[in-house]
Amino acid sequence: MSAPAPEVISLGCRLNIAESETIRTLIAGRDTVVVNSCAVTNAAVKATRVAIRRARRARPGAELVVTGCAAQLDPAGFAAMPEVDRVIGNGEKLLPAAWDSLAPVVVGDIMQLRETAPHLAASFTGHARAFVEVQNGCDHRCTFCAIPFGRGPSRSVPAGAVVERIAGLVDAGHAEVVLTGVDLTSYGHDLPGAPTLGMLVERILRHVPKLARLRLSSLDSIEIDDRLAELITGEARVMPHLHLSFQAGNDLILKRMKRRHSRAQAVATVARLKAARPELAIGADLIAGFPTEDEAMFADTLALIDDADIVHGHIFPYSPRAGTPAARMPQVDAGAIRARAERLRAAAARRKAAWLAAQVGTVQQVLLERPGDRGHAGNFAEVRLAPAPARPGDLVAVRITAATDTHLLGTMI
Repeated sequence: MSAPAPEVISLGCRLNIAESETIRTLIAGRDTVVVNSCAVTNAAVKATRVAIRRARRARPGAELVVTGCAAQLDPAGFAAMPEVDRVIGNGEKLLPAAWDSLAPVVVGDIMQLRETAPHLAASFTGHARAFVEVQNGCDHRCTFCAIPFGRGPSRSVPAGAVVERIAGLVDAGHAEVVLTGVDLTSYGHDLPGAPTLGMLVERILRHVPKLARLRLSSLDSIEIDDRLAELITGEARVMPHLHLSFQAGNDLILKRMKRRHSRAQAVATVARLKAARPELAIGADLIAGFPTEDEAMFADTLALIDDADIVHGHIFPYSPRAGTPAARMPQVDAGAIRARAERLRAAAARRKAAWLAAQVGTVQQVLLERPGDRGHAGNFAEVRLAPAPARPGDLVAVRITAATDTHLLGTMI
């Protein structure tokens, strides 16, 4: 009987998904389960612990390794879990030596890292789209966020290595590539000549002409310069879908979060981009119940869903992360946080349902996923087909015939 296949359980962001594919190659042939953890909220850390216990029950004889942001921030806590055999830090998890080590804890000082090597996965088994890490870490210090201490300082992958990797992924059959990073719009400041994200996108499109779809992960709206804006609005191969890190819609709360944009700037950015490309779909992160938030401040964030035309809302109830400045601020009642989060989710769902209904009658290019009867359009609307017409990974034209509150229905043309 052959040994059980290694398994990587990826939690959290798209960057983790990208890195998990590299980890998968590093543990090939081993009876190992890896939990690549998330620490963006207390709920994410709790979900990591749940995933660890579930993995141990499912694979009692396997080596169980925990890595990722939660492991980087609290290596001793995860090493103490009886289910865990080893803990590997974010700075080490893509290095072969860490996986060959017998040490129970391999976690270094991630704040000393200054490079992100072009260690991108050669394939993305089971994924229709490929995720390519071009940047890691963050130099900003939003008062609610512990991720800079889990990921280290901002550092970028040289453009040549990114282009080479994307060309290889396209040759392997991937029609869509997603550029990922912790603070994607800070790309390039640490590289010779300080190239920008827009310059990287230009280079990818120019040197990988066979790439059908390029998608950008979360962007800081204040750092979308004219070059990047022109690419987003004018290049058909750049998908008409942006996920923006707004977090709040009230200026005082944004200041207390130590965000670098105002409410007016957020709304103006969306208006400028959508004026040039009306089909652009906007996603955004919004936090409910940040410390000191009152009902009037919350109302500003609630209204931002309509004012910035947010159709892909990611809503997070605030939870204090140990060691962050926001954890020392006057906290909002937990019940009020839950209620505000539900109101934001309801408003986001209403906006999404209306947007989906407006897609009926259009023709969308859909990247089919597993199973082959559903996928995502360029605007990241989920589309379901009947009957299943093609293979996962195929890019097909679909006429949208109906909409539910959560997804579209269509037939292949």
